[in-house]
Amino acid sequence: MATVTAIEGDELGPSQILMVRDPRVGLEGIVVVDNVACGPAIGGIRMAPDVSLEEVRRLARAMTLKNAAAGLPHGGGKGGIIADPGQPRDSKERLVRRFARLIEGLDGYIPGPDMGTNEEAMAWIQDEIGRVVGLPRVVGGIPLDEIGATGYGLAAAADVAAPRLGMDLQGARVTVQGFGAVGIHAARFLAQRGARLVAASDSRGATHNPDGLDLDALIAHKAQAPVSEFKGGKALPRDALVGIDCEIWVPAARPDVLTQANAPELRARLVLQGANIPATPAAERILHERGVLSIPDFIANAGGVICASVEYHGGTESQAMATIEDKIGTNVKELLQRADARGELPREAAVAMARARVEEAMAYRAF
Repeated sequence: MATVTAIEGDELGPSQILMVRDPRVGLEGIVVVDNVACGPAIGGIRMAPDVSLEEVRRLARAMTLKNAAAGLPHGGGKGGIIADPGQPRDSKERLVRRFARLIEGLDGYIPGPDMGTNEEAMAWIQDEIGRVVGLPRVVGGIPLDEIGATGYGLAAAADVAAPRLGMDLQGARVTVQGFGAVGIHAARFLAQRGARLVAASDSRGATHNPDGLDLDALIAHKAQAPVSEFKGGKALPRDALVGIDCEIWVPAARPDVLTQANAPELRARLVLQGANIPATPAAERILHERGVLSIPDFIANAGGVICASVEYHGGTESQAMATIEDKIGTNVKELLQRADARGELPREAAVAMARARVEEAMAYRAF
């Protein structure tokens, strides 16, 4: 069964919450459509055992701001399936397909890949409801995880932010918290600019080499085993990465990994928020007071949804990459100029910029 409920929120949304359940296949799922003033909402489907309504609501709002900041003709939404993403393929496919059928009538929401789902899962959804982004190349999509669209956008953000700090990307030390689809490509594209990865973590631990990790070897190792078992670095607890000496820190895993408790320990000059909502407001204020530049998630990690939008509107992979570089570079420049002019934190400036665009779009709609 499925129910759609309008809920109270702020002036932007959410506009709808859909809770779905089918005990026959063990499905529990959520979709939040936050705002559709700029167009139908695009947002990924996250699969995790602990994904919650509150997390999905926060992520949906981040997508509203992200899509508006990127100047895309889309609003924000997000999906969540409460399940183990590492389960057998056949049972995962049953869950995803059933979830797709239950959200088919929510035509203001266009699903995409997120943590725990991928291009294959999007192909299952396309087969069920014909409305999705992030498809495999073989069925006409631009596989954003395969090409590293989000990681490419993080590197584009670094191109603008690093000079602001007087930092040269050549030789800059990088730490990646969450060495997965986003983190691996962020490390790869930053390495192409001369940076070197010195530490990385996954859900089971971390590895560190102050002289630099062999990135290609670590990527090959990660396909078979946890990063903590990599012979080219020293094994560390997963949460130890906050204290690693580096210039660039990339949180690319779960929400709220930077908090009031650990933000004072961060030893980096630039934070590129690869994950959605990876830092609490208190953590961001502490970083700002310490002179650490933190580029907000919905600005820095918009590469994936920019790629998805280009795909949805019939563009090519090369067009997607060029659009990512242009839009993210422009937005980082604008938010830093706004932050300076108004004495605001980067997130405050970014939110004001994105909200102004959503509110302008809302003024044209007959709500």
